[in-house]
Amino acid sequence: MELRGDRVVLRPVADGDAEVLGRIVREPEVAAWWSPPEDFRGKLAVVFAGEVIGAIQFAEETDPEFRRAGIDVFLTARYHGQGLGTDAVRTLARWLVQERGHHRLTIDPAAANTAAIRSYRKVGFRPVGTMRAYWRNHRTGLWQDGLLMDLLAEELT
Repeated sequence: MELRGDRVVLRPVADGDAEVLGRIVREPEVAAWWSPPEDFRGKLAVVFAGEVIGAIQFAEETDPEFRRAGIDVFLTARYHGQGLGTDAVRTLARWLVQERGHHRLTIDPAAANTAAIRSYRKVGFRPVGTMRAYWRNHRTGLWQDGLLMDLLAEELT
């Protein structure tokens, strides 16, 4: 599987990607929102100009009565603020809607992660509500709020 966005390519994480993704997820700007995963299997590498710059993942609910998918993404700080995360999320969202048949997508950034929230709004995600004490910050051990955002298929930009 390879998904082409306007500027990025999404492809399954390969064996050689783990080292670079491990470095990225430990960057202070990324580690503020992501705890390092045990491994990167099942995720898609975000590739820009031939370079792995991050990863994106999705989880699907396949029960026909609740069919939906959730998305999560991280990029190296060097490429923050350049629209590449927005392109990656939009590319995966289109695939989840058009190819996998999901009518609703969710994303749940930390409520304080204003840059991510701004990016997700550009794709069409809308805030649904604040999830109080939603995730534990692996650096501080404190519970943090999350923002639940969703996107219906017909709202995808």
